[in-house]
Amino acid sequence: MTTEDPDDRALWSQAAGGGAHAFGVLFDRHAKAVYNHCFRLTASWAEAEDHLQATFLLAWRKRADVRLERESALPWLLTVATNVVRNEQRSLTRRLKNLKRATHDHTVPDHADLVAERLDDQKRMRDLLAAVRKLPRNEREAFALCVWSEVSYADAAAVFGITEGSVRARVSKAKAKLQQHHRELVPAGEDR
Repeated sequence: MTTEDPDDRALWSQAAGGGAHAFGVLFDRHAKAVYNHCFRLTASWAEAEDHLQATFLLAWRKRADVRLERESALPWLLTVATNVVRNEQRSLTRRLKNLKRATHDHTVPDHADLVAERLDDQKRMRDLLAAVRKLPRNEREAFALCVWSEVSYADAAAVFGITEGSVRARVSKAKAKLQQHHRELVPAGEDR
């Protein structure tokens, strides 16, 4: 962002007034981070693309109702993306249960498994994601925002409505639990 570029709050305000161009600038500015966040939550590039679109569609629909607490829209967008992924996973679980009930013992091959095999990074991400999903929700969400998406503890605290120290504690607990079993998968790195 150059000195001439408006900050996210100004762009959000313009978008709330119907400024499609301002919203487009926000999309260009944050789409890659949201896309990568969605991939980390799903271990699927295709699903990440769908969730990226759903996140920004929801943001566009809610633009007049949301006031940014921080200078960056990214923490809020990542939280929306997390909720989009979680809702889709719940829907998928319900659909699979219904399909299983409808087909009784007839097994339906999962085409997604065949597609996932073509990318090694998806396998590694699935392994890590399985471990992350075992974490308590508050630790899992703090880990995803602060470690995977590199949101600052202060911004994450604003999004979660808790203190920065609480966010740090959640991330620390998550890292400790994950590093016990998956040392090669979890970045040890310095805290921000």
